[in-house]
Amino acid sequence: MLKVYSYFNSICTQKVFITLAEKGIDYATQNVDLFRNEQFSPEYLKINPKGVVPALDHDGRIVIESTLICEYLDDCFPARRLMPEDPYRRARARLWSKAVDETLFEATRELSFSAMFRERMKGMTEEQRQGRYRNVGDLIKRARLISTYEEGVDSPYVSQGIGAFEIAFDKMEKDLKAGGPWLVGPQLTLADINMMPFVARIAYLDLLDVWIEGRPAVREWWGRVQTVPSFVASIPEKLSSEDFAAMKNSGTRLRERVAERLDEYRRMPKAQA
Repeated sequence: MLKVYSYFNSICTQKVFITLAEKGIDYATQNVDLFRNEQFSPEYLKINPKGVVPALDHDGRIVIESTLICEYLDDCFPARRLMPEDPYRRARARLWSKAVDETLFEATRELSFSAMFRERMKGMTEEQRQGRYRNVGDLIKRARLISTYEEGVDSPYVSQGIGAFEIAFDKMEKDLKAGGPWLVGPQLTLADINMMPFVARIAYLDLLDVWIEGRPAVREWWGRVQTVPSFVASIPEKLSSEDFAAMKNSGTRLRERVAERLDEYRRMPKAQA
């Protein structure tokens, strides 16, 4: 029996849902309400000491970290393999997973927070805000949260995120043109699945065109993604019209400033290879 500890609009949980759907695996879910801080409850911290979702319970064996969960599922249920058999393509797929884990997760979190959740925190009392800060045990994550709350899109962490997506979309365009239609070749793999929720979140915030104007291969990839049944079942079909409206309205308010910051990034001198 598989059980996923999840939150409905968690980008990391979404890629696990896509993997499960792509492989046709049945599973149960248990909701962990991030806005009620259920991820920091003693009961959940025994399951995932990092206090984040998702976590996978496979017959009592707990697996955490969404990228590792996806690879674990691919290994345990080898029908319809989602990692390439070819070692070189497999390494390339893992580079995309690495990019998501090392830069794009934080980039998406900061952009999402500055667009949507910052306004919710403005409605909290100072005591409630400080309590939320204290719940973030990681000092670096706490500093990022405070900066993004206080400065919004002008936070240096949001600026880093904008730059991280610019680098990722530039690489996507090159890789897709070199050997698509998917990120590491002719077949959809975990490389694509890892990227799908992050690109989707930027698109739902009405910000995607800021980056992909002039990148036709990325635009075609995103169009293709939106026809993949596992993606449709795992993200858009799990969200309500109110969810979509909230994301779009929140992101649209920031669109002009995000575009300005991206332009600033593009005009910065870059290190030569």
